Amino acid sequence: MVIHPKFIFVTGGVMSGLGKGIVTSSTAKLLQLCGLKVSCIKIDPYLNYDAGTMNPLTHGEVFVTEDGGECDMDVGNYERFLDVNLTIDHNITTGRIFSNVIKSERAGKYLGQCVQIIPHITDEIKSQLREISVKENLDVLVVECGGTVGDIESLPFLEALRQMKLEDEYSDTFFIHVTLAPVLDTVGDQKTKPTQHSVQELRRIGIQPDLLAVRCKTPLTKDTIRKISLFANISPDSVMSCHDVSSIYSVPEILYEQGIAKVILKKLNLSYNLDISDWKKISKTYTGYNDHIKIAIIGKYVNLKDSYVSVYQALLHAGAKLNTEIEIDWIDSEKFETKDDVALNYGILDNSLTLLNSYDGILVPGGFGARGSEGIINASNHARANNIPYLGICFGFQLAIIAFARYVCKLSDANTTEINEKTSNPLIVYMPEQKHIKNLGGTMRLGLHEIELTADSNAFEIYQNSSIERRHRHRYEFNQNFKELLEKHGMRFTGSSDNKKRIEILEIPKHMFYFGIQYHGEFHSRPGNPEPSFKHFIKASIKKKATKGNQIFSS
Repeated sequence: MVIHPKFIFVTGGVMSGLGKGIVTSSTAKLLQLCGLKVSCIKIDPYLNYDAGTMNPLTHGEVFVTEDGGECDMDVGNYERFLDVNLTIDHNITTGRIFSNVIKSERAGKYLGQCVQIIPHITDEIKSQLREISVKENLDVLVVECGGTVGDIESLPFLEALRQMKLEDEYSDTFFIHVTLAPVLDTVGDQKTKPTQHSVQELRRIGIQPDLLAVRCKTPLTKDTIRKISLFANISPDSVMSCHDVSSIYSVPEILYEQGIAKVILKKLNLSYNLDISDWKKISKTYTGYNDHIKIAIIGKYVNLKDSYVSVYQALLHAGAKLNTEIEIDWIDSEKFETKDDVALNYGILDNSLTLLNSYDGILVPGGFGARGSEGIINASNHARANNIPYLGICFGFQLAIIAFARYVCKLSDANTTEINEKTSNPLIVYMPEQKHIKNLGGTMRLGLHEIELTADSNAFEIYQNSSIERRHRHRYEFNQNFKELLEKHGMRFTGSSDNKKRIEILEIPKHMFYFGIQYHGEFHSRPGNPEPSFKHFIKASIKKKATKGNQIFSS
């Protein structure tokens, strides 16, 4: 056990989107493989209290922790790499920090002081980081500071990290700076100037990085490393090439081969016995597949793939486990709207649903609102009618019910009250406890809930258990007044929670694979251990490709 918790701070420069989250996750994973107790925290400099009310098309997916935290998607990366379940405290925002300071000021805890960024905001930041490291009895806490060095928003956080380096012993802190070495097509060589300027900007606020993780398309050349080392005042052994690889799960291995663990642990004065063999076995499964299938993801936010990053990773986990490469097409659900004007915008006819016949499986992830919902309903029905494996998650679960009610039970105006409050057949309704809630942030049904599974069902076969626990994020639920009617026509509801108060799983037994889940199974998937519903969906899709399937239902 480490006497004092150690801190590794990961900052970013040049531009956003360089992969600080993957560098953070990979660094933490290597330290974990050394036998150290490690965790990660994501700092987000925006003023939002959490990610819950942010647009997924601009911010990416909202990752939900077991305790109901609505977090930045990088928290999902931490969980997947470390195979641990984190909490809401592992995502710190400016909004949360300021909120805590204002509460303390209102309670008179500052004894008449003028509350300022320094020391009150910076002290609160340091306090939260130290509190988690002690509460979780950590050896090392890896802290990713979001944003880019030079941003006004991130300055208080960087100042807090600078102070921690000053306050702690030399061997207790380590700074990693993620930068970029671009290649201009007209020149052809790797450019070091962006990295030089980024390090200079970091130094200007009092931080000298201990290691540089340099993003690049191809491995850094010796000459590039020499130049970066010289101008950034960093040993060549501490300049790491973070070049493009086929899978993010290969990043720990390429960093390990460059000696990142040796550099970090020497500075932190830690002994180690690093065995990466088990992780290599996992990462190897993401290359050299024996089979190949095509999956259509039909959603509302497909223009930014990060909106569904956990779904994407869960599919890859399942594919790797089954030695199958998964080709994914991201399809905007509006493409399948039946309105002429929408169809014309895409240059297609109303019968464009036949395009889905070329896929081995169809997945509909979560979402909110009316836009594109009719397209999801049409696609869900097409998957059912043409025996194409289907997995619907949250919104995909709810709209699969609407599709079944319309096209099988002949309730032509069936709908969710989220889209049409006046529908005479409200199959999906607002949860009663949500009706009097005014604030949107943090008020949905969130976090981990126990789900009871019906014996002699596909759900039981998939999970091999009568009870599971899964994470949720929703306000609407299935109206069980329609349960008997849908079951009469062939849909089964085989998972429930809260003493059967809420339906969690639907399935159509005669279908090759038609499975809907109200919960978010993707948040539970791990490399080497895919979430079972995703694994069985991919199994069915592999079978679909092999047999080509037969149409067993008619719309």
